[in-house]
Amino acid sequence: MSKAPESSTKSARSVRGGAGPVPASYESALAELEQLVSAMEGGQLPLDQLLDNYRRGAELLGFCRERLVAVEQQVKLLDAGELKLWEDA
Repeated sequence: MSKAPESSTKSARSVRGGAGPVPASYESALAELEQLVSAMEGGQLPLDQLLDNYRRGAELLGFCRERLVAVEQQVKLLDAGELKLWEDA
């Protein structure tokens, strides 16, 4: 019976999108992602921490992509379905 709480924790994590907290904004996700990349490029992290940072980075990248797609959809709606170039605006 001790396995039931553990498996429910794993499923809660996958529903939430991973082990890290959901970023407050696109900008905060991007800042955290930049910090992770910088730490990983330093080459001084243990292997387990590198893997954790990689996973968190993938979560943050997914969050940023979702936010960009959502903003693009809003721009399309505001522009009556026609996406205009920034130079034309």
